Amino acid sequence: MNNAVDLNKSQDEKAPQLKARNASRMAEISRPHFDAAYEKGLMGVSCRVLDNRRIEIATSGKEVIDYTRCGYLNLDSHPKVLAAAKASMDEIPSVHFSVARTRLSAEPLVRLEHTLAKLFDVNGVVVFPTVAAANMGALPLLAAGLFTDGEKPLIAFDRFAHVTLQYHIPVLREETEVIVIEHNDLEHLERLCQSGRKVAYVGDGAYSMGGAAPVRELRALQDKYGLFVYLDDAHGISVVGQHGEGFVRSQLDGLDEKTIVAASLGKGYGAAGGLLMLGSKHIENSIRRYAPTYGFSCAPNMAAVGAALASAEIHATPELHKLQRSLRNNIQLFDSLIPTETSGSELPIRIVRIGNEVEAIAKGEYLLQQGHYTSVVFFPTVPRGQAALRMAITSAHNPADILDLSLMLKSSDHAGLVSAGQAAAALTI
Repeated sequence: MNNAVDLNKSQDEKAPQLKARNASRMAEISRPHFDAAYEKGLMGVSCRVLDNRRIEIATSGKEVIDYTRCGYLNLDSHPKVLAAAKASMDEIPSVHFSVARTRLSAEPLVRLEHTLAKLFDVNGVVVFPTVAAANMGALPLLAAGLFTDGEKPLIAFDRFAHVTLQYHIPVLREETEVIVIEHNDLEHLERLCQSGRKVAYVGDGAYSMGGAAPVRELRALQDKYGLFVYLDDAHGISVVGQHGEGFVRSQLDGLDEKTIVAASLGKGYGAAGGLLMLGSKHIENSIRRYAPTYGFSCAPNMAAVGAALASAEIHATPELHKLQRSLRNNIQLFDSLIPTETSGSELPIRIVRIGNEVEAIAKGEYLLQQGHYTSVVFFPTVPRGQAALRMAITSAHNPADILDLSLMLKSSDHAGLVSAGQAAAALTI
């Protein structure tokens, strides 16, 4: 839903603010498709983890290749990362250091933040239990003007920004004006900047459904108008960059006081937790003093901290480049076999558009039967009528498995499942 408002209109002429969420209607529309996906074993799957991105489905014992987990470099299974997770609790004999971080921080966590700041070459890093907690802590402070010299900015959200960003829109509107603009709409964003107001832009670095932010073009708007940029690069971290600094940071000469990059310590990084990369001590101090998920919540558990420290060590060695190269090779193989709208991108998410929800679920069921577990996505993850299959390519996938997946994707043998699904859907209408 696009809530964009034309700033050239008078207040009386502005369109009324639309609701940011309508959960009851969303559930009404999507419930039949969720029911079908769960019934066919495409969601809510319990599994045992095997090697080479394989899993065993607990209920059936069937072994399949997994394309849903986002461990892009397989660091989540790296022996050094796993060993460090265990050893960390020997150093700090506590699974969960249960205290507000404004009071105490276990030394390994402080060491981790300093290590990451140096690794990614930024002024400071603040670590949170999740990326969602990082966003929840920082975005209200942005709306309040704490990062923009006391001036509350007009905040423009990208229409495709992740739900962990957009979820906060109603809260942010208590502080300042918030609008939603079309995906990567730089022209609209520049018009907002030309209005004379302080403007902040919020979006993803690497989008969870494919594609990426125009980072260099956003930097140009920063240089020209003072635009504040907040990008969540959860899916870009580790997979690109000399030290795995991610999609966004690798395209910037430096991180200044007008930029915040959120990122994941899970996914490509291979541990657990979230972080904020910060370009100024002032912003770092504001977050450590006023972010509710920092002052009134707890740190990541000690196993996650130990794992993150071990992953940081790997990021500083040539082993990272070897893993990145293996990932690129698998991405290039996939692109050569199955062209998609993001073919050629160095980012590892690939989307095969289906359109009809029933057909997408049937295709996902067919792939599962053939030994390939992919994510079937439909409304509200994507707009109605734009259902798709989502695949996370990793360095640990076997090229032969990717080839087999491509053959199954091209196959039309799922047609019978579509007919059965359509008949079942008709009975529910």
